[in-house]
Amino acid sequence: MSAQLIAQGLVAQFIPSPSQGVWHIGPVPIRAYALCIITGVIAAVWLGEKRWIARGGVQGQVGDVALIAVPFGLVGARAYHVATDHDLYFGAGKNAWGALEIWHGGLGIWGAVAGGIVGGAIACRKYGIRIRPLLDALAPSLLLAQAIGRWGNYFNQELFGRATTKPWGLKIDRAHIPEGYDLAKHFPHGPPYTFNPTFLYESIWDLGAMGVVLWLDRKLRLGFGRTFALYVMIYCIGRGWIEHLRIDTVEYNNILGLRLNVWTSILLGTGALVYFVIAGRRHPAPDTRETSVFLDPHQPEADEPVEPDTAL
Repeated sequence: MSAQLIAQGLVAQFIPSPSQGVWHIGPVPIRAYALCIITGVIAAVWLGEKRWIARGGVQGQVGDVALIAVPFGLVGARAYHVATDHDLYFGAGKNAWGALEIWHGGLGIWGAVAGGIVGGAIACRKYGIRIRPLLDALAPSLLLAQAIGRWGNYFNQELFGRATTKPWGLKIDRAHIPEGYDLAKHFPHGPPYTFNPTFLYESIWDLGAMGVVLWLDRKLRLGFGRTFALYVMIYCIGRGWIEHLRIDTVEYNNILGLRLNVWTSILLGTGALVYFVIAGRRHPAPDTRETSVFLDPHQPEADEPVEPDTAL
């Protein structure tokens, strides 16, 4: 903000972007994007552990599963991003090695979920755990992790939405705006260039969705994968309209007028709804949860399980 504007008593009508997203301790780079992802994982393990114990699991098992599931999730997230945004890395004038530079951003949530489930299934088999109650316990935790992780996009100045002059518009530096974007049309008076902060929209949506999932799970005692299905449904609703605001890679990621990730949200949300209904009919109240979270019914439960009505 210039001294002249300050003297006039005017306030910048936008959200400023960070001046940097990387700090160095000697030769070691500390990246805000990575810190956001790591913080999200830690928060998810903390909440997931409390919910897992409440369902009859043993303390420490969620952390053990995370050691296997998280790397699978990161690989899946990056693979999904590269597959759906391949023109960023392959073709004339592109650097294919950039596909491996995960620290610059580019993690697809659906790839993360798919990879995490694969890794989680391997861990569940190793530790003798049933995967459906584990997914139900982790569902709100995933929303918490996503809400925190989205702030990595803020530091990287990426994945923002359409141009806006609203006071909550996010100021983006010219270097981070996609090539070919018509700045003269949307900003006839020049900078600052302000866009919809879709990272913030999704972070707020995820936190609200987490509250809804926690409340409905406690009220209805959802089980047999229905809490996880509820998570997918609610997240897809928010992701669909937020994704529709984004402007990145529109030119090669549109199918019948909708972005690929919008279609993904529609299909996965519909599939989750179908599963939720079918599972509810197969396991009606009051038998709404599995009797044991372990594959071996003789494996000991947690020493002091939390009562259902007080569980998270």
